Amino acid sequence: MKETIAALATPPGEGALAVIRMSGPLALTIADAVFRGSGRPSAIQERNVSFGRIIDSHGEVIDEVLLTVFRNPRSYTGEDLVEISGHGGSLVASRVLAAVLGSGARMARPGEFTERAFLNGKLDLTQAEAVMDLISAQTPRAAKAAAGQLEGRLGDEINTLRSDLLGCVAHLEAFIDFPEEGIDPESGAALRKRMEGIADHLERLLSTADEGRLLREGITLALCGAPNAGKSSLLNRLLGSERAIVSAIPGTTRDTIEERASLGGYPFRVIDTAGLRETSDPVEREGVERARRAAEQADIRIHLVDASAQNGPVTSLFGEEMVVLNKIDLVADRHPLSSVSASACISCQTGEGIDSLITSILAKVTGRSEGESLPDGAAINARHQECLKRAAAALQAAIALLAVGEPPELVAVELRSALGAVGEIVGDAGTEEILGKIFSSFCIGK
Repeated sequence: MKETIAALATPPGEGALAVIRMSGPLALTIADAVFRGSGRPSAIQERNVSFGRIIDSHGEVIDEVLLTVFRNPRSYTGEDLVEISGHGGSLVASRVLAAVLGSGARMARPGEFTERAFLNGKLDLTQAEAVMDLISAQTPRAAKAAAGQLEGRLGDEINTLRSDLLGCVAHLEAFIDFPEEGIDPESGAALRKRMEGIADHLERLLSTADEGRLLREGITLALCGAPNAGKSSLLNRLLGSERAIVSAIPGTTRDTIEERASLGGYPFRVIDTAGLRETSDPVEREGVERARRAAEQADIRIHLVDASAQNGPVTSLFGEEMVVLNKIDLVADRHPLSSVSASACISCQTGEGIDSLITSILAKVTGRSEGESLPDGAAINARHQECLKRAAAALQAAIALLAVGEPPELVAVELRSALGAVGEIVGDAGTEEILGKIFSSFCIGK
């Protein structure tokens, strides 16, 4: 018999509420043992909330709670599931959990509730992954993408691909059953066209990999330049708050300052670095070294230049960087600035050009121009990308074999490889190793 699991589903610590979740064949029996209310949990109507008390093994009241019953298969996990909502606080929540564990449940592993939902057919693997994506989303755009995947948008795309591949395999099976007939040119051309359409679909999904990486992992943006170029002021502008100290005294920033920001709906880690210059001050010198290391490791480097003090071309600091002219509010004649190859001209003081700078940053990281529409479909992750690449390679091999007239058995082998790789995405061919890797990244209680 499958074990009954339990865990704290809310973050540990002090809060208004703490929720203990329990799932498995003994969930209602355990709830009957620890809950005292107007009725036994096993007799409570499904999805109704009941008020009562949780008691320990000695009959002592631990907490006053609200208890909700979800019966299989109409629950998150597809099993009998009970949620106990009590008062927030580490001590009382741990005592309620201890009472549940002491009555026959065991502590859930990270992600085990969602893993059971997948194993019981409540979610496919892409939806299970979307649960964690939604929890960890840092921006509204990332949350929207995760919510779409949780609704089954990516799963629907994958199932369409699987259906199309199965159709091609069935087509080939007919020729395999009657080898003396062979694949006539007309049928072969139609099959090849169908396979090429599937290949195009695979490529469209693969093209969303960068979007998925940006939404899930974010982008590191380093602000670099000479002292007093305005790096700390730009950090404050991008954050919309006064996070960094701004001073006219060179060398005010001695160490890197890192903050999270949402730019265009994408999560960014913005790093304000020390001014890059030669110095005999050992503390500032260490700050300069840290600034260089942070910039070299960043996805994007903005080389901020004081436009009011610029006389001639800008000397590059790094091999790949975005040159941005700052303090243009102090420049009376801006015509000479046109000779400088800059990504943007801004004023951190007045806010001029900041929106254009953000647009340029987004164009660089997404590869899309300002007027190009944003993708609104599925955004695959690294695991999906690896599976789709294998599927695409197998499908291209099948197309090549068909084109030169190889036996249908050889073509079918490659098509089945493509079908298996696509099936891994939704968990149709999932292994224990894949499942363990995915669900181990979840928080306990989910």
